[in-house]
Amino acid sequence: MTITTISSRKLNQDVTSAKKAAKRGPVFITDRGKFAHVLLSIEEYRRLTKQCRNIADSLAMPGAADIEFEPQCMTIGTRPADLS
Repeated sequence: MTITTISSRKLNQDVTSAKKAAKRGPVFITDRGKFAHVLLSIEEYRRLTKQCRNIADSLAMPGAADIEFEPQCMTIGTRPADLS
């Protein structure tokens, strides 16, 4: 799977190239240097939307390294069990 990144300006100038790239993998479209949209083939879209995923599976997807994800640390306290 190939991940492609193009600007929205380039997309407007050459839609055909973006559609061809989407057959090989997701096409990330930037707007002023920031990710704004993703172009997928219909097959990839159907594959992604028909599966239920947990967060670990989603983060293991190709391209997930580009996603900023910093969950808060949690401390789970314990308490003695009341066995009376």
